[in-house]
Amino acid sequence: MPIRNEAGTIERCLRSVLEQDYPSELIEVLVADGESEDGSRAIVRRVADGFPTSTVTVVDNPTQRVPGGLNRALGMARGDVIVRVDGHSLIPATYVSRCVELLASTGADNVGGPITAVPAPTLTARAIALAVSSPFGVGNVAFRTTDRSGWVDTVPFGCWHRSLFERVGTFDEELVRNQDDEFNFRIVQAGGRVWLDPSLRTEYEPRSTFRALWHQYFEYGFYKVRVLQKRGTLASPRQAVPGVFVAALLSSAALSIVRRRPTPLAFVAVPYFVASAGAAASTARDDRATAPLLPVAFAVLHVAYGTGFLSGLWRFRRAWQR
Repeated sequence: MPIRNEAGTIERCLRSVLEQDYPSELIEVLVADGESEDGSRAIVRRVADGFPTSTVTVVDNPTQRVPGGLNRALGMARGDVIVRVDGHSLIPATYVSRCVELLASTGADNVGGPITAVPAPTLTARAIALAVSSPFGVGNVAFRTTDRSGWVDTVPFGCWHRSLFERVGTFDEELVRNQDDEFNFRIVQAGGRVWLDPSLRTEYEPRSTFRALWHQYFEYGFYKVRVLQKRGTLASPRQAVPGVFVAALLSSAALSIVRRRPTPLAFVAVPYFVASAGAAASTARDDRATAPLLPVAFAVLHVAYGTGFLSGLWRFRRAWQR
């Protein structure tokens, strides 16, 4: 479990891990702490003290990044099955037992489940939670938009046999974001398979402000370029769509300035805003108050990711020559 400054969520998360129906003597919990400054470690120790039959170890993660924490925990893990849980997520009590069962029954190299965004109690947070669960907001990402089991290109978190890491390697520590996508893509390219199962549904708290959402999705787009370079292609064409959209938006805006006519920009922007408004109306049907904010959330998701992708193309341009 990689964490850094998760004081607001780590207690509930760790309790959900320690309250599994799987035998506690067979579970080893490794919390990789990235030098938290908000008392997260003390909370971990306090919660662990309430479960004396469970083994909870705090692992130092001086990199302060998720892949570094995962790799350091992997280096200390003793079990044959590795289950990843993040510090801002909640898993059901049957999670570990179902992971073990599904690894055996499906023959998958990685199993995981869909995620449900449970927002903070603010209007903006609720709009963001709906946007990141909407097909218009995030495309056809199965673990965010479907409740059906089946083979997919990626899942969040994950459960693997230890032997998989010996075959395909560990997490890429260069990737601040997208390290799970890159790892799953590496599995698939090595001939492995990834299984999504609704019985493994988890809850997580998404970003609660547009500023935080922008930063997150900018980094998703930025580091997606490195995944593209490292793996030689994208796992899905959808991952390039925001970059193409932002490039078209910038090009049309420049053309409108040169021609002193709004037509080129309107040709790109108007259809997008019409589609966004329609998607907002549909997505907000169970929470009408979020409808005015949903187009903003959609725009932040798409423009941040696309801008990050274009920035990554420029920042990592020399890597294409290697």
